[in-house]
Amino acid sequence: MALAFLAATSFETPCTVTVEQSSEHFHAHVELAEDIAIEPGDKVRVHGAPIQIPFGTRQVFERRATVTRASPLMRALTRLAAYFDLSELYEVSFNAGRIK
Repeated sequence: MALAFLAATSFETPCTVTVEQSSEHFHAHVELAEDIAIEPGDKVRVHGAPIQIPFGTRQVFERRATVTRASPLMRALTRLAAYFDLSELYEVSFNAGRIK
């Protein structure tokens, strides 16, 4: 029972990978089947051969992905770390002090 707080769970699901490489866009976007929500600390691994497309094109691929859910402890640690990363950004961006 106590280990459930530390254990991560995994499952496979179909996914759609959209890849675009042009002068306006350069991205890869993964959409999981059934609108599965990804939470802080979760991991998604897309399976299949590496994708290569010619410049100036956009292609869509159907693949399978493994989603690994973070344990409650990892989820809490990820949220805590993200909070401190964000506050560090505020400190740098909005510092009223001078460089001497």
